[in-house]
Amino acid sequence: MRSRSIGRRPRAAFPVLLLLVPALAAGCAPADGPASPESSWAGPSAGASAEQPPSTFAAPTSAAPAPTPGNLRHVFPVRASNVAYHPTHSAYPGTDIFADCGEPVVAVTDGRILEVSRVDRFSKRGPLGPYNGGLSVSLLGDDGVRYYGSHLSAVASGIDAGVRVRAGQALGKVGHTGNANNVCHLHFGLSPRCTGHDDWWIRRGVIWPAPYLTSWRKGGNRGPAAEVVAWQRRHGCPKAPATTGSAG
Repeated sequence: MRSRSIGRRPRAAFPVLLLLVPALAAGCAPADGPASPESSWAGPSAGASAEQPPSTFAAPTSAAPAPTPGNLRHVFPVRASNVAYHPTHSAYPGTDIFADCGEPVVAVTDGRILEVSRVDRFSKRGPLGPYNGGLSVSLLGDDGVRYYGSHLSAVASGIDAGVRVRAGQALGKVGHTGNANNVCHLHFGLSPRCTGHDDWWIRRGVIWPAPYLTSWRKGGNRGPAAEVVAWQRRHGCPKAPATTGSAG
């Protein structure tokens, strides 16, 4: 942060030194700040872990403002130099992000893990839809948006329902589980959270992610919260899919 004293003559420091002497004599020293955290995801399996109660949320400190859609950081969900994606997707809104298998998949923003699938239950014999994504993770961002990534080759250790994560934190690795047709990629979807039933047809994506991905890839911070809220106002939480689609 810039000092407002640039170009001005500083005030006398003598009174400040008088105040500091007793503290220094008593051995006081500033405490170290918190260590910075280490640096995205089809339906959860029957063995997916249950959500933890709200006590798992990290309480904000007095120095940090409460998170809002306007001050949340967003990052691109795959950390790789060789990555590509299509602006459109078959059957429903979503984006397939192509990268080598094993590349890190990370949390797009701060939030809480909603669902995790560590078992690939997809079968071409069906049912089509619920298990299309294979290994997957969905994250409820602090902006209210559900960020979903699937076809993972692995889910990171410690990533379970209810766990708090930060933007850029590793969630898993790019893979080709589910109905990925042996092509390494991350299926990425944006949606509102709907409760009371398994809603894989909503979780897989309801608005087009490409404009937001393009912003994040360039270092921007365009957020999808307003568009997701507008979609839910128009559609609510549909109780069944309009189409099964071809990807998870």
